[in-house]
Amino acid sequence: MDFVRQGFCFVGLVVCLLLGSNVVIAAQKVQVAAVHFPPYVIKPETGVPQGLLVELVAALNQVQGDYQFVLRPTSLNRRFNDLQQGRIDLAIFENPDWQWQGIAGTRIDMGLEDAEIFVARALPGRSQAYFENLMGKRMALFNGYHYGFAGFNNDPVWLAKNFQAQLTYSHESNLNMVLRGRVDVAPITRSWIGAYLRDNPELRSQLLISEWVDQVYRHYVILRPQAPISGERFRELMQQLRENGQLEQIFAPYGIAVRPRVAGSSTATSATD
Repeated sequence: MDFVRQGFCFVGLVVCLLLGSNVVIAAQKVQVAAVHFPPYVIKPETGVPQGLLVELVAALNQVQGDYQFVLRPTSLNRRFNDLQQGRIDLAIFENPDWQWQGIAGTRIDMGLEDAEIFVARALPGRSQAYFENLMGKRMALFNGYHYGFAGFNNDPVWLAKNFQAQLTYSHESNLNMVLRGRVDVAPITRSWIGAYLRDNPELRSQLLISEWVDQVYRHYVILRPQAPISGERFRELMQQLRENGQLEQIFAPYGIAVRPRVAGSSTATSATD
């Protein structure tokens, strides 16, 4: 009987180990690009990133147990190379106009929309007509960003030559240059300026904010071909978050539009253009 009992114990131990190893295998890591892009990602290189992507990743991990989404810091200029080299599995909050042509992978429409608007100082007699012609105006731009008014050319030398551009790595720096009169105009992400003015309402009267939109961000994910998760599965998870209200809870307070549904699996097809 002792031999039989020991045999059962051994079998039970093997089963437990196998079940345990299956759990580990099932929770596959999915590396998510974390690029400094306020308010979506704020200073990911610090090891304690903040922003909307942090909340989205937490929601994706909460809604299922097959995958563990983890943030991996990268940069605007390095993210596509990291994707191609397999250091990250998906680049998130991407836009079709941002030079992703030639990057192999699945494109997934997130059903989220933001925009880039212009900010200038509010001065007597200055109206929305001020934004109709940007030529000759001094611009404060976020280094590495693609802007519609510049044909999405983010070359710093070209921008400095054609738009008297001063390049920084902070929306706040650009806004401060506008307020101090060091530049005339700064394009700023609508979600960021909305959140900033909620925290600093005294600045609202000092600013003229354009009604004209420089570009609409239709946010996409680019998933590398060998990623642990399929495009269809990721799209399903996003739809779950849409249906349970978590996407609205995360993004709507920042003025980011959450479409009620993203149509069809055709939004998640492999492409190289």
